[in-house]
Amino acid sequence: MIYDKNTIYILGTAKIGKNDPISAVYNIFFVGIILERDSGKIIDSTCNMVRDVTTDFIRSILIGYNLVDDIDQIVDEIQNRFYGMAQKAVIASVKDARNKYIMIKNS
Repeated sequence: MIYDKNTIYILGTAKIGKNDPISAVYNIFFVGIILERDSGKIIDSTCNMVRDVTTDFIRSILIGYNLVDDIDQIVDEIQNRFYGMAQKAVIASVKDARNKYIMIKNS
């Protein structure tokens, strides 16, 4: 997929629990978010889940939301739809990406 020149890629990270299967492969959880620079609208995302279907599921939750304005709705949707072991890490990494985006916008 080719992204518009107005898009940026931001990586949010979070620690993961030792019992989470992700920890057997990765030392940290991340979510990569592609968004419109000006509006903050999420265009695409990826994350380092063990199974592709889980990455696709997280992507389906995030796409279309505004990373700044819709953070409460994003968190609510993750809490109500994603019951994987990495739920807290997903939320923390999205919030980390949000904070990085705010820093970029304010610089």
